[in-house]
Amino acid sequence: MNTEAIWTFLSTQGADFGLKVLAAIAAWVVGRWLIALALRIFTAALERGKRIDSTLSAYLRSILGVLLNIVLVLAILDIFGVKTTSFAALLAGAGLAIGTAWGGLLTHFAAGVFMQVLRPFKVGDFIQAGGVTGTVTEIGLFGTTFTSPDNVHTIVGNNTIFSSAIQNYSTLPHRRVDCVAKVANSVDPLDAIARLKPVVAAIPNVLAQPAPDIEILQFTPEGPLLCVRPYCHTDHYWQVYFDTHKVVVATFGAAGYPVPETPISPRNR
Repeated sequence: MNTEAIWTFLSTQGADFGLKVLAAIAAWVVGRWLIALALRIFTAALERGKRIDSTLSAYLRSILGVLLNIVLVLAILDIFGVKTTSFAALLAGAGLAIGTAWGGLLTHFAAGVFMQVLRPFKVGDFIQAGGVTGTVTEIGLFGTTFTSPDNVHTIVGNNTIFSSAIQNYSTLPHRRVDCVAKVANSVDPLDAIARLKPVVAAIPNVLAQPAPDIEILQFTPEGPLLCVRPYCHTDHYWQVYFDTHKVVVATFGAAGYPVPETPISPRNR
């Protein structure tokens, strides 16, 4: 290490460089505060107008945040003498490398734009997409944020979602809850169906129309397998799902139905 060169630099340009560093730090702190303030004002203006829904509002806020942060970085570079024209030339020279590295992000950005235009879902919808099931909390520039039923925060790339099947459980007014109930061979399945229909229909949040479907689904060695399918809004799916199982157990127990058991063939006795 050439100590003489270092000393010469510090004695001639050290003070100037230190001032630039302090100016850059001050610009970053003040700039970030101003960006946060601008985003709050922008969000409040959108909410006050009530002409843009929360999905598009969050997306526009993300775009504005990215643009303002780019402007801030360019301003800090200018403090160090790196002109924007030089910076643009540097980006142009490294265009191929940057394009390769950012190619994936650009596809996620394009997919996010298409999702805003086509609207397969919005913030607050419960969907299954990209291998994840949950409630959409944000559609960002490059990824969509979910909160799963077990309260896990998950972010999936927009292109991953847009290039796969999307199941939106919130679009239609109701959803079918699929449950099954098995009765022993000695039990009359029609009697079991007649007992279940009124108690399943009385479960809170179960819709009267369409009425619950309770039919013989298939026959097994233990006894007939019944499908028990009430309908409800997607917000009440798990409550109805668990309550349906509870009333099946309670109804069969009150009727004195035996527990289904696998028949034992004579050769295995």
